[in-house]
Amino acid sequence: MSRPAHKKPEYHKINKDLFVLTYGALVAQLCKDYEKDEDVNKYLDKMGYGIGTRLVEDFLARSCVRRCHSYSEIIDIIAQVAFKMYLGITPSVDCHNSSRNEFSLILDKNPLAEFVEELPAGRSALCYCNLLCGVIRGALEMVHLAADVTFLQDRLKGDSVTEIGITFLKKLDEKKYRRKK
Repeated sequence: MSRPAHKKPEYHKINKDLFVLTYGALVAQLCKDYEKDEDVNKYLDKMGYGIGTRLVEDFLARSCVRRCHSYSEIIDIIAQVAFKMYLGITPSVDCHNSSRNEFSLILDKNPLAEFVEELPAGRSALCYCNLLCGVIRGALEMVHLAADVTFLQDRLKGDSVTEIGITFLKKLDEKKYRRKK
């Protein structure tokens, strides 16, 4: 018997609108479950972190990116490859300091907030797309990079753009993660 030829794994894509509406329903339910916006923000970040820790493997397998040697290379890969691959957008990148460890991803269009006109009344501290911060933070941690990821500006709060700030804190100790022989 002959073996079937090795096939590339199939990646099923869900309808973007279905994903965005499902995410909106999730945020709405969290707003009902938690009284404080900070609790909703923490939960979205925690969910995103879990997604990011798993998504990084898929990203590395599908994108074939090489090892990065600087924070600016990492940010460019996140903006030009990862965001394009998973969200269909390419944010612009801005560096904030001379030590080149603080960056911003500026999204002209935020696909997660596509059907949202404004935040719910009384929810001014809600970071509707805080899931994205958790995804980025979780993915970076899986490649041994500690980072602080927060929303700096949000169109849903009246700002002109949506801006995600990423500050690389320090490189995690790789020796800790190496296998012992």
